Amino acid sequence: MRGGWCALRSRKRLNSAFTLPPSTFNFQLSTLDSRLSTLNSQMYDTIIIGAGMSGLAAGIRLAHFEQRVCILERHNVIGGLNSFYRQGGRNYDVGLHAVTNFTPKGTKRGPLARLLRQLRLGWDELGLVPQVGSQVAYPDVRLNFSNDLELFTSEVNRHFPREKDNFQRLLGQVADYDQLGASGSDRSARGVVGGFTRDPLLIDMLFCPLLYYGGAREHDMDFNQFSIMFRAIFMEGLARPLAGVRLILKKLVRKFKALGGELRLRTGVGRIAARNGTVEKVVLEDGTELEARRVLSSAGWRETMRLCDGVDQTARQPPGRLSFIETISVLDTQPQALGHKHTIVFFNNSEKFSYEKPDALADLRSGVICSPNNFVYDRPVAEGVMRTTALANYDRWAELDEQSYRLEKLRWYDRVVASAVRFVPDFRSSVIETDMFTPTTIRRFTGHENGAVYGAPKKRYDGRTHLENLFICGTDQGMVGIIGAIVSGITIANQHLLKEVVSGQ
Repeated sequence: MRGGWCALRSRKRLNSAFTLPPSTFNFQLSTLDSRLSTLNSQMYDTIIIGAGMSGLAAGIRLAHFEQRVCILERHNVIGGLNSFYRQGGRNYDVGLHAVTNFTPKGTKRGPLARLLRQLRLGWDELGLVPQVGSQVAYPDVRLNFSNDLELFTSEVNRHFPREKDNFQRLLGQVADYDQLGASGSDRSARGVVGGFTRDPLLIDMLFCPLLYYGGAREHDMDFNQFSIMFRAIFMEGLARPLAGVRLILKKLVRKFKALGGELRLRTGVGRIAARNGTVEKVVLEDGTELEARRVLSSAGWRETMRLCDGVDQTARQPPGRLSFIETISVLDTQPQALGHKHTIVFFNNSEKFSYEKPDALADLRSGVICSPNNFVYDRPVAEGVMRTTALANYDRWAELDEQSYRLEKLRWYDRVVASAVRFVPDFRSSVIETDMFTPTTIRRFTGHENGAVYGAPKKRYDGRTHLENLFICGTDQGMVGIIGAIVSGITIANQHLLKEVVSGQ
């Protein structure tokens, strides 16, 4: 840079510079070095910890307003819980079964429409196509649903005719509830729903999909979260890009970088240094110090608190206990060719649905079966895929030595798939490749204590922490799923990090 600067000056001026007294010349060099240091300083408007959906969305929103933003990601891949990897020449999604809150192109209301406006993305950029149709499957009753609420309503009315009016009243209550979950409540969803219907089977069948796709608490959730998830799955719907989660992540990263955002991979945060109730600097694991006016963490509340200097705040909030295993089966044919025509099947084979940390390595009584093939694509997916998810015990998996861990993965793959084929056509003879992840995989790539997919049971809807300029977004802020995570990042950015900018316009 100095060479370029000097080349712009005439030879006469350049020669005269070297004839100045040494003290004057040294002063000029010192001033230039100072200016260069300022230009290259590591001071940001906002540092974001974690390049998951919420962190990337917040980064885009901030960068739109010409904020200097740096996203720090510990791993060499982006996405956090919703990421992807390549193995044996195949691409695999992690986390994504379906994008919730799907609404048709042109819809002006709802979380999907809002995030597209806030991030200035076109509807077609995410490549979303709707589901074929899904099901809540119990031994004696199966409720079909699609992206049309009328189908689900008719199914409930057909199987539970005495609950027809009660279910309509519940729909009205859910539809009128806080649209984006900006404020929390500690009202038991089971308690509220039980005030509308007393049928234990119907209650179980309503909670099974919602807990599996957003339940951080055992057995129950607050009614705020229930309403968010009910609308996301039953009132709006499910969709997916043909290219999977990688398409969404690449769109977000490209948008962020195009706006001048800085993304640092393989950059773990060692600690957050605070003074007088505010963040003073972020110290990386390699000792590098970064300064910012504000810090936003998507790492999880307890995980963020552990990074902070001073009093340990983690005792104020217990960690999540709920984690999962998931098997991935690649087939030599399309699932529909085997007779499987559903996108997602939420199943339960016990007398009562039990959503809790199991004593064994996993609980096979209930689970989720997803086929990424069964969406309304404009062309077929190259290979068939079936994914089966079940509740799991992090502690049991974490205590295994490497050899035992590999052996148990083989055993539990077989057991999980055997539990799935009770509710879908048996696809085992068509399997040509398999993979599987466990709670320890989730812990390794998300940092979530206990491999808790949905974080801590108590959410912090306002995103605030004990430090004035440190905020959280993502799972522990209260929004789950891809759309929820993106909306979380946008919401916290708007409420806390852009307040001065937006109000000044």
